[in-house]
Amino acid sequence: MRRFRHSTHEALGLDVLASPFTGHVGSIADRAFVARCMRGVDTVLHTATLHKPHVATHGRRDFVDTNITGTLNLLEEAAAAGVGAFVFTSTTSAFGRALTPPPGAPAAWVTEDVAPVPKNIYGVTKVAAEDLCALFQRDHGLPCIVLRTSRFFPEADDQAQVRERYDDANAKVNEFLHRRVDIEDVVDAHLLAIERAAAIGFGRYIISATSPFRPEDLQALRTGAHAVVARRVPSFEAEYARRGWTMFPEIDRVYVNERARAELGWRPRHDFAAVIDRLRDGGDHRSALAQAIGAKGYHATVFDQGPYPVN
Repeated sequence: MRRFRHSTHEALGLDVLASPFTGHVGSIADRAFVARCMRGVDTVLHTATLHKPHVATHGRRDFVDTNITGTLNLLEEAAAAGVGAFVFTSTTSAFGRALTPPPGAPAAWVTEDVAPVPKNIYGVTKVAAEDLCALFQRDHGLPCIVLRTSRFFPEADDQAQVRERYDDANAKVNEFLHRRVDIEDVVDAHLLAIERAAAIGFGRYIISATSPFRPEDLQALRTGAHAVVARRVPSFEAEYARRGWTMFPEIDRVYVNERARAELGWRPRHDFAAVIDRLRDGGDHRSALAQAIGAKGYHATVFDQGPYPVN
């Protein structure tokens, strides 16, 4: 919405909470509300969701109502309105248990061809919503693009051991190697998806920072990630030493964004090497857009055990 305000697009924001970027307050689970808001719309960017941090605070029915029924409402009204592009923000969490290789196995090389094995209601409902998008493209000719985004949220890590062992920025910069993306690059991917939707018809794409790793690195990443990173991005060691930071001892997955770069023409700017260069020059690991947005949070409640009750 911030980018749209500086573009030729006229954008209308929907949310369950009022904000400077919200035009209509309501839920996508309300079909009548969705129908009213769809009038005159030619593109839908569907980012509304209950997320992993809500698993412990919301019931499964809540996830179905928002993530599945809400998506169905949007798709049906978009198809009826003759919308030209429907872009759905999904998640790499859809891969679920497919992301965790057994002990001794190489790190997972995660492309769009990996079959999802959802491990919670969040993953199940996101995969179901993706399949609804595919259905509406086949049955109604509605151009639909699914973007499986990796981590771009600014909140502290949900795992206590990560929060205890690593400075927050240290952990997030580590993740740019294999499972994080900057919000600025996420926005670019969505705008490109709008442009390419009609030509593609339907597509699923991993949206994550470009990793320096190659398939031949996957075994070594499970036992000595530092050495692999030093070989691929040698400049990181001096900057980490200066800050007193450490690399993860192992990396168990690598998200591969090759298809998004090839088919969407996406050119993410914020990879691990670029972040290291920015830090070395006195900058922040976050883009200007990420800093402007800040942290919105997932709950109105503060939890004793962490940023949200999911571990």
